[in-house]
Amino acid sequence: MIYFCCEEGRRALIRRAEQPLNGIDRLEVVDVEIKPTDPARRQRLLRVFFVKPPDGELLNALAAKQFLVSIAGGERITNIQVTNAEFKSKTAERDDHVEVEVSEPGDYSTYTLRLCDPGGSPGGDDFAALTGLDKPLASVDFSFKVECPSDLDCRETCACPPVARPEPELDYLAKDFASFRQLMLDRLSLIAPGWRERNAADLGVTLVELFAYVGDYLSYRQDAIGTEAYLGTARQRVSLRRHARLLDYRMHEGCNARVWVQVRLRDDAPQTGVVLPRNQALTARVEFTASGSQKLVAGTCFSTDTGTACVLARDEFGLKRVLDASAAEVFEPLHDVFLHPDHNEMNFYTWVGAQCCLPKGAVKATLDQSFPALKPGQVLILAERVGPHTGNPADADLTKRHAVRLTAVNPSTDPLVKTENGEDQPVTEIEWAQADALPFPLCLSSVDEHGAPVERVSVALGNLVLADHGRTLPAAEDLGRVPAPNPALAPAGDHRCGQCEVEIPREVPARYQPRLVRGGISHAESFPEQYDDSPVATVFAQSPRAAQPAVRLFENGDEIWQPQFDLIASDATAREFVAEIENDGRAHLRFGDDANGMRPAEQTRFYARYRVGNGARGNVGTGAITQIFAPGLEDVIESVTNPLPARGGIEPETMEEVRQYAPQAFKVPRRCVTPADYARRAGEHPEVQRAAATIRWTGSWHTIFLSVDRRGGRPVTAEFETALTDWLESYRLAGHDLEINGPVFVSLELSLFVCVAAGYFRSDVKAALLDAFSARPRPDGRRGFFHPDNFTFGDPVRVSAVYAAAQRVPGVQHVDVLRLRRQDAQGDPELPDDRVFKAGRLEIVRLENDPSFPDHGLLNLQLRGGR
Repeated sequence: MIYFCCEEGRRALIRRAEQPLNGIDRLEVVDVEIKPTDPARRQRLLRVFFVKPPDGELLNALAAKQFLVSIAGGERITNIQVTNAEFKSKTAERDDHVEVEVSEPGDYSTYTLRLCDPGGSPGGDDFAALTGLDKPLASVDFSFKVECPSDLDCRETCACPPVARPEPELDYLAKDFASFRQLMLDRLSLIAPGWRERNAADLGVTLVELFAYVGDYLSYRQDAIGTEAYLGTARQRVSLRRHARLLDYRMHEGCNARVWVQVRLRDDAPQTGVVLPRNQALTARVEFTASGSQKLVAGTCFSTDTGTACVLARDEFGLKRVLDASAAEVFEPLHDVFLHPDHNEMNFYTWVGAQCCLPKGAVKATLDQSFPALKPGQVLILAERVGPHTGNPADADLTKRHAVRLTAVNPSTDPLVKTENGEDQPVTEIEWAQADALPFPLCLSSVDEHGAPVERVSVALGNLVLADHGRTLPAAEDLGRVPAPNPALAPAGDHRCGQCEVEIPREVPARYQPRLVRGGISHAESFPEQYDDSPVATVFAQSPRAAQPAVRLFENGDEIWQPQFDLIASDATAREFVAEIENDGRAHLRFGDDANGMRPAEQTRFYARYRVGNGARGNVGTGAITQIFAPGLEDVIESVTNPLPARGGIEPETMEEVRQYAPQAFKVPRRCVTPADYARRAGEHPEVQRAAATIRWTGSWHTIFLSVDRRGGRPVTAEFETALTDWLESYRLAGHDLEINGPVFVSLELSLFVCVAAGYFRSDVKAALLDAFSARPRPDGRRGFFHPDNFTFGDPVRVSAVYAAAQRVPGVQHVDVLRLRRQDAQGDPELPDDRVFKAGRLEIVRLENDPSFPDHGLLNLQLRGGR
């Protein structure tokens, strides 16, 4: 056969029942099959199969062995002789075939086997084909080494490659409309010299200018793609976001502000209390009326002044009309809250004391009267109501306000004070967590400048709800349907074998990246599940890099798709998407590819619900929130306000900040391998002053023993150990176990001999020295010398520092350090040789001088002189 054909139709003709001729279908070289049993016959046994079962004259000739088998070809091994040829009938394993044995295996070249008539010539292309065989299919090309292992593709090379077309000489410096136009006109002058028309109205000139316009546009796109390909030159926010992600740097879009809002109820409100529901409009399914219009949704929300009454509106339509016509900032409650009219404002009980205050660091107080509906988990704001020296509300210090979460509420009575009914005065003891400790002294009662008593200087405000900045739009945005794939966008195929490979167009998924109409989408961290048990200090601690966009997609109005930072960890069936914020603040929505995240199906209709309101504009001041929308509760609400300013709103990260910080962030290790890594990561925890780590082989694996020095000298509790373990989990090396424990404290014994200056009382100087060398915060805000946060692992105590601290105390004329050593270490010298007491690597010095804990360190003072 001298032709190369893409499809061989001759075999199809032979397979027809009415066709008497037959032909060779294939040839098998037996190699691996007989290698274990008869290795000497490897590649010497050939099986020749036919297109259809032999019959008629062909079958008679094969059965009677009236045929010749010739093998031609070869380069190194030629003249291969056939030693035996025998027809084998069909069995359960093989069809009818001729089994041929040869004298020796051939080389790696191509051979040709022919089935010839015994009376004709067996060689050359003019051989006489066996009776009943079609001559073109009476021979077959093969290789003896077909089963030899090879690293190469067994596919045959292309016999008819496509003709290489000559490339035209083009000026690749042409980049704009004018240069493209001139380039094409010059080219046309060469290939069509008879066409010399240059009139703008000419059809040829019009086509040239049209192609020049397209070339100019594509050239711009080419330059833009090159510009967006690098972190230092990209101009689009989405490009920077993706480049930074490759460096394991998460570009943030800011986060919204949070605020405590007090909802004051009327005096005639139900004594059983009411529940203010959280806003759930973001996850409300999309519904339509009978006429086909979309139903509006709205939930509880607060706003700054819109020029209307306290209650914004009574229905969704009224709320939309009021908010659309104003520039007010909207806040939505994050949780359900129980409201009671008695909790609007609660007075403190001072146990008949006068000029009282709650000291800094207080974690408990007493309220006047009984409040049966007050429960642990509720939040109160301790606030100064009037000026302590004037009794005027205008003189109240707005910074003297602090939110606390109650951990204990215990009703009690004061038997010394009687009510009008002669009963003991009811009071309520309240407590809150140490994390919410009062950061300033709060005056409860005082006297004014005329000596008159000023009562109720400060109060406790209840009926508080945590809200965050952002308005859920009342109508879901129609994003349209997912279009069908566009065949015109399919990439051009690679014709590897000319006309033989028919290019099957690859189906390119539809380009569906809808863009939201409104910008400024709210970003916020997910609301903590343990909110009712969390200290107030933690609910405002939002990280903008952990904030998610407040967007939900509804597939055909029902199935909800959730936003993600990226789709790297999304599985193929996850209904998740990414909201990528562009330069104008609007978001493009990017979906998965059925490998990382689900790809939306064709003709799927999406609706988007989202919130708008983000960044620093939500950090409104105290008292800025004055209005509410609460369907069903309009008649029981008296007023709303925010006793504390909103905070936590952060603007999106700028593009220049990403260019500067992303390369540097790549250098920061995000894993813990060595003990120093574990100590460094643990030290980044907000409650840890310093940590020290030791690695040990515990018999089956390595264990990291982490000694932690908590701020303020607080103990390492089980709750803190769990929190710190979670903090380290994403950094922990696989195969490392983690054990967290507290430090080893070294109690000190310090003895000082002090000469008191004339004119000073020894008792006053002693009290000042005890305060200076205490382990607690001092009244002026400074720390005592042995405060737990002044020393950490391995920190020494220098005698010179002790001298300096003692000499700073007023009334100290002279001081001598007589002893500085471990407590009860009788064999140690009184003072270290180098005048520096050195602690071990995992030790922290301690001297509390507390008579209740005499083993926690001891301070001895010997004072002489003075009065």
